[in-house]
Amino acid sequence: MKGTDILLMVLGGGVVAAIGAATYVALAPGSQVQPANSDPRAGARLYAENCASCHGDQLQGEPDWQIENEDGTLPAPPHDTTGHTWHHGDGLLFTYTKLGGQAALAARGVSGFKSGMPGFGDTLSDQEIWDILAFIKSTWPDRVRATQQIRTESEQQQGS
Repeated sequence: MKGTDILLMVLGGGVVAAIGAATYVALAPGSQVQPANSDPRAGARLYAENCASCHGDQLQGEPDWQIENEDGTLPAPPHDTTGHTWHHGDGLLFTYTKLGGQAALAARGVSGFKSGMPGFGDTLSDQEIWDILAFIKSTWPDRVRATQQIRTESEQQQGS
């Protein structure tokens, strides 16, 4: 891993970030859970307007999304099953979208990682963010949604 690379892992229900070769930082679990009234149809429209330009109209992400750009950021990852979105619980996904990648990780004590993901908290309401996440999740097969739900439950059990 390069000094700016980050690896998020779920260990014992918690999330750990590995930055560089030897730095491990515990990430605080998120307290948010997808509200029951989230609307994936509204989310599809909002995704097309706010997310597709980077993450792809078919949730495919940018090419070579795991290879660092010249500016130190990573290209936008896919939100389909080939990416890592489903590896994270609702709280982290919500916070990452609302605050942006850099601020969301900094709030969890992760430094030295440069994210190109902007925060949408000033342009989208919390409900709209949840609707987008509901849309993304609605495209996943049942087994992937079930795995992501387990990750969300693990976030909750870690004290949020």
